[in-house]
Amino acid sequence: MSAGPAAPKPVGPRRLSQRVYTLDPIQDARWDAFVDAHPAASVFHLRSWVEALQSSYAYQPVVYTTSPPDAPLTNGVLLCAVRSWLTGSRLVSVPFADHCEPLVTLPEDRAAILNALVAASRDWKYVELRPRTPGPWNAPGLGESASFRFHALDLRPALEDLLRRAHPSAIQRKIHRAEREGVSCEEGRSEALLEAFFRLMLQTRRRHGLAPQPLQWFRNLIACFGNRVKIRVAAKDGRPIGSILTLQHGDTLVYKYGCSDARFHSLGAMPFLFWQCIQDAKASGVQTFDLGRSDVGNAGLITFKERLGATPSTLTYLRVPARERRARGWSLRLPARIAARMPDSVLAAAGKLLYRHIG
Repeated sequence: MSAGPAAPKPVGPRRLSQRVYTLDPIQDARWDAFVDAHPAASVFHLRSWVEALQSSYAYQPVVYTTSPPDAPLTNGVLLCAVRSWLTGSRLVSVPFADHCEPLVTLPEDRAAILNALVAASRDWKYVELRPRTPGPWNAPGLGESASFRFHALDLRPALEDLLRRAHPSAIQRKIHRAEREGVSCEEGRSEALLEAFFRLMLQTRRRHGLAPQPLQWFRNLIACFGNRVKIRVAAKDGRPIGSILTLQHGDTLVYKYGCSDARFHSLGAMPFLFWQCIQDAKASGVQTFDLGRSDVGNAGLITFKERLGATPSTLTYLRVPARERRARGWSLRLPARIAARMPDSVLAAAGKLLYRHIG
């Protein structure tokens, strides 16, 4: 894995109050065992995710817990310190994650950790939590800061039932069209697949007037996750026309990134790729396909996920100090005419330079 920003030195366990401690989840072996055993843990709690964040952007991870350093972990809230002169320094749980459930069960532990986070917020622009499910994280000063649509597909039904529940024309016919047209699917983690994926990512982000994530971020994901990350590339006559990147933890597959060549949308590459994912996931015993968050204003993406048969819900992020509720996060949106004329190298450089500021 090639070097990214210089990583901060690891922080040892610290006692913040009579009941609350901090630990470094990369250095403290208790975190891996705790996450592996916790039913609400996700791919975004894994040491692999925070290692990729630290290698790419020099974010410093920290866990708040009521478990003393010499005891097994019974709870924890994972955050990362994002230090930025451009967007302000803050604690986020966690950067670039669609959700990161606070792994705390007992009310008294929640209260103690929340009080510690409220106290910590005085040293930061804000502290943000990104829970997966609505919960009792209510306290003076903690307010809702952002809302997104979230979709998950239950993979326990039979394959034929999953296909039957998908939209007849937008999904089923597109899959059959891709098969008739000879669209192929290659999967893995090779540099060639990554480069094909990234070229399509540049096209997609340009189309939406956005800077792309740095190529090194994707390389670090592959290095840190190993066989739990997979790139799938759909091609027509050898030309890549669509790609998706997924991550896996336990019995959950997470769709994280997707991109395509708009000139070939009629061939159905994206529905075809998702159907390949679903079939492979079923074969390996995966029970849930986490399709991630969508901005509430992105009707096209929301519709696509629901036509796959996914169940919608709402993700609500929480922040202290509280601020006015927002529908979207800050993003690297570029004027469409400027983005359209940018060479790939310049567009990629913009993402590499600025992306670390928006975690």
